[in-house]
Amino acid sequence: MKKSNWLKGFVLAMTASLVLAACGKDNNENSGASSSASPSSSSSSPTASGGEKVKVGILHSLSGTMAISEVTVRDSELMAIKEINAAGGVLGKQIEPVIEDGASDWPTFAEKARKLLSEDKVATVFGGWTSASRKAMLPVFEELKGLLWYPVQYEGLESSPNIFYTGATTNQQIVPSVDYLLEKGKKKFFLLGSDYVFPRTANKIIKAQLAAKGAETIAEEYTQLGHTDYTTIIAKIKQAKPDVVYNTLNGDSNVAFFKQLKDAGISSKDLMTVSVSIAEEEVKGIGADYLVGHLVAWNYYQTTDTPENKKFVENFKKEYGADRVTSDPMEAGYTAVYLWKAAVEKAGSFEVDKVKEASKGIEWNAPEGKVTIDGDNQHIYKTVRIGEIQADGQITELWNSGSPVKPDPYLKTYDWAKGLSSGS
Repeated sequence: MKKSNWLKGFVLAMTASLVLAACGKDNNENSGASSSASPSSSSSSPTASGGEKVKVGILHSLSGTMAISEVTVRDSELMAIKEINAAGGVLGKQIEPVIEDGASDWPTFAEKARKLLSEDKVATVFGGWTSASRKAMLPVFEELKGLLWYPVQYEGLESSPNIFYTGATTNQQIVPSVDYLLEKGKKKFFLLGSDYVFPRTANKIIKAQLAAKGAETIAEEYTQLGHTDYTTIIAKIKQAKPDVVYNTLNGDSNVAFFKQLKDAGISSKDLMTVSVSIAEEEVKGIGADYLVGHLVAWNYYQTTDTPENKKFVENFKKEYGADRVTSDPMEAGYTAVYLWKAAVEKAGSFEVDKVKEASKGIEWNAPEGKVTIDGDNQHIYKTVRIGEIQADGQITELWNSGSPVKPDPYLKTYDWAKGLSSGS
């Protein structure tokens, strides 16, 4: 009897331990995206038919001069992933983000992109901000046949089969903003930018546009990313007496420039600036007092009046805090995750070629309004918006294009840009 009782007890104990082990495994596999904030082992292939998860890369500058802008993009992409996972995931799989820091260093972006594709075997990557970071990553994605979703407005003149561009191209931000200024009587432009590919190419386009419209570029100045002393340039601005400063500075250089501009006694009432890399997040970092009345050109603001945006802003603040703000690049990053999901589900596969083919013509009601993927160049149709910075740090829309604008990255529809629009 004792032996029989012992045997029964042993069987019961083993059964209980197996049940507990199985429960523990289920809890781990079904954990949400927000708990997967660091790289994990590649035990489950993202493109395999089996397994519970699919890995995606998140690659932004979480340190260095660009962190002021890029951290919030990471946050919005993670929120999209969390929402999608809560709704059942993609093709029955939970999305597992593998997060890397580009550290505001372009070779590091290329290195981390290679790691994500080669070692982590991610299905796609959401990342970048500066064009320098994108240009560094582009050959890696083309070589390894990966897929990058790039969320920030840029200078155009590019279209890679391995990149989806969910931020504005030139005819969806820069060109219409210059036209807006010309209509307001601004004829003398002072061009100020950071010294890398986006500002230099953008200003090359602006100069051609101004020359064709009978306006004038009276000065053009560049500083290195992270530059903090603008006293000399502000003196040049005072001497040149422009109608407007067109600002393509990026990162925390904007903090120094606008604070020193105000210290020099220059407000928006004295001299208008138009910025294409300052959104709500940067306004918060610089201080609204330094920016009141200045203009910005984007495709989305926290104040954009759509039902989807009201829900988006509410959810973002609930997720990250009531003091957080939303902005154009982070909305484009959020939109990118949902567009990828839609393309994957239409393709019925995570394979890059199938996702690209399925993406053509996909529409989605984003917080900024309806967006559509252009199958010819993998950019998206976007509504253009000009806004004015307010004392509370929010941006009031002054003008919009009325409907989404078809992306024209090579400016083929503009006669004055014929010498600029070479490319395939």
